[in-house]
Amino acid sequence: MLVIRLQRVGRTGHAMYRMAVQESRRHPSSGRVIVYVGTYDPHTKDAKVQVELAQKYLDNGAQPSPRVVKLLTAAGVKMPKWVVVADNKKSKVTRNTEKLRKNQPKAEVVETKEVEKEKTAEEPVEAIEVKEPIEPPAK
Repeated sequence: MLVIRLQRVGRTGHAMYRMAVQESRRHPSSGRVIVYVGTYDPHTKDAKVQVELAQKYLDNGAQPSPRVVKLLTAAGVKMPKWVVVADNKKSKVTRNTEKLRKNQPKAEVVETKEVEKEKTAEEPVEAIEVKEPIEPPAK
């Protein structure tokens, strides 16, 4: 089975990608590539796609990866009905929302400051008097 996926090229720290059509069981970097149908630069978000060639392989059953589906639809390639288009609007479900800090009851800060003032206003702590200095034992 054929797939259309991104193959990383470029130098370290500056990735560029090719849209490669290849056998699905091969690794993107080491498998034999049938044809390149486009390029993608993630830094500038620029995708160059050979629309007719990509359409030909899609019509013949090549499976595109989720990222390639986005790039091909943006380039104007018509996707077959069987291609699964990922939904970008994921609704995140937060469990135990009552444990969130924003949902905790607010503690009254005013009362704690008054209590601290009362503690400091109380009698001062008495100093301990040492009558005789303690000497270390002689050897």
